[in-house]
Amino acid sequence: MNRIKEKIQHCTKEDIVRFLAIYAVAVFLILFLVCPLCTLFIKAFQDKNGAFVGLMQFAKYFSSRSMVYAISNTFFVAIASTLISVTLAFFFSYALSRKNVPFKGFFRYVGMIPIFAPTMLLGIALIYLFGNKGILTALGLAIPLYGKVGIIIAESIYCFPVATTILMVAFSAADNRLYEAAETMGTSALRKMLTITIPNVKYGLVSALFVAFTYSFTDFGAPSVVGGNYNVLATDVYKQVVGQQNFNMGAVVGIILLFPAVLSFVVDRITSKKQSAAISAKAVPYQIKPHRSSDFAATVFCFIISLAMLLFFAVALFASVIKLWPYNLTFTLSNYDLSNAAAGNGAAAFRNSILISVISAFLGTILTFVGAYMIEKSKKFVISRKITYFLSITPLAIPGTVVGLSFIMFFNAPIFQIPFTEYALVNPFHGIYGTIWIIVLANMVHFYSVPFSTATTALKRIDKEFETVSESLAVPFYKTLRRVTLPMCFPAICEMWVYFFVNSLVTVSAVVFLYSPASPIAPVMIVSMQGAGQTAPAAAMCMLLLFINLAMRLVYEGLRKHQQKKAKIKNQGGQG
Repeated sequence: MNRIKEKIQHCTKEDIVRFLAIYAVAVFLILFLVCPLCTLFIKAFQDKNGAFVGLMQFAKYFSSRSMVYAISNTFFVAIASTLISVTLAFFFSYALSRKNVPFKGFFRYVGMIPIFAPTMLLGIALIYLFGNKGILTALGLAIPLYGKVGIIIAESIYCFPVATTILMVAFSAADNRLYEAAETMGTSALRKMLTITIPNVKYGLVSALFVAFTYSFTDFGAPSVVGGNYNVLATDVYKQVVGQQNFNMGAVVGIILLFPAVLSFVVDRITSKKQSAAISAKAVPYQIKPHRSSDFAATVFCFIISLAMLLFFAVALFASVIKLWPYNLTFTLSNYDLSNAAAGNGAAAFRNSILISVISAFLGTILTFVGAYMIEKSKKFVISRKITYFLSITPLAIPGTVVGLSFIMFFNAPIFQIPFTEYALVNPFHGIYGTIWIIVLANMVHFYSVPFSTATTALKRIDKEFETVSESLAVPFYKTLRRVTLPMCFPAICEMWVYFFVNSLVTVSAVVFLYSPASPIAPVMIVSMQGAGQTAPAAAMCMLLLFINLAMRLVYEGLRKHQQKKAKIKNQGGQG
């Protein structure tokens, strides 16, 4: 007690503010991450009446042949799409990092386009290319689109930019001394690839494999469009919860979806640490040397990948500006009249999606930056900081489908029954259910970890002497934060804002469980329109979301370049 009193007495007003800030972030994550997940776990071990039944729900699920097929189907398409996407991303990243390829910036940006579009757009493009009346089908390139083939193609495109981003970072950490030694010894290009390049990027490769697997394993958008009767877990859980209102069985499927994601998260954390430890401070940056034949092959490969990407989105754009494929190819912009789409709810859904994305971006950026700042720049409250840090990286292991499931079970319950007692607690958050705020909270939780990591990385680059000098001069930390830290972290803050906005605008896995007819949103409306045969209006809405995200990214790139140019001029002026 005496020690506690002494600690309280030694706490300054700034310490109290810091503690309250850390506490607020931790409470937010406990309330809207831990509590919904706990609700999900409890539901999986109960029956519809709320009675505890142990593993009976799991036994019932695995005793159903169709359910077991859904698991095996999900693993098959996830493994296939992961191998395809990571293999293509490996050679694409290698070409951009290690070869003299012209227009690298153009190829890199084209390869990133799928990030900015809903996954349903890939399915719609596939229908216009390989469907029964598809463009390539008419040319004799028919494939069994609806089912595993269509899902694998769509998921491979969806996972490609994610794997490319990871592998580009891995290829950037190379020691040129190893390659110089190999050339001196007359080592062949193939042997250098097998003995130097692949071992050097092995941790990034493993991380890319597991992340791509998780993305394809848990995605809902592509299977909902081109899955047909090929049942996978993401669509199965939707049928259980939305179609049959079987929340308990939905919780079982959610837990099954959670296991691969958690495994991927653990592997990614381990490989990231090992990769960081493997980078030597004495390493010499890789020097690209011209090699005509391999440079030409790399350029051709990048061109083919980029052409395929552009083809998919060009076809989707074409689908959105014609009246009726393939019978009436007249140009029209009527599909972009959202007031007539989805029984008149298209415009409202589009406005809601923009509003939700903006709110999620603002609140999410503030929350994640405050949390990262208090964890990185505070020296006290060690236990609170460690708990908050653990909670901050946890959402990276939670698929969007599981976030949506846990939210609907947590917010939909008017009361919470206390186990093994007759008492119950009133749910104070029940009123949020059915509003846009439940989707905002889901987006903030779902996409929390990546912006948090971005903020943490940016804060670690700032010299700790700023805080030390401020403390010695008795300058409040919030003044240092406002005058020094925020201006220096401005590019990272913009990156965080854009990440929240872009992902909140196109995500469907989580929000498909949370929207209501009173508050429609664009991604879910796209799924409904495509299912009702309104493919052209669905394509138009997808393209609008893509255009907005691309415009937002271009604005961010412009701000970043302006900031860099401004900093360069300032440095030159200081040196002069």
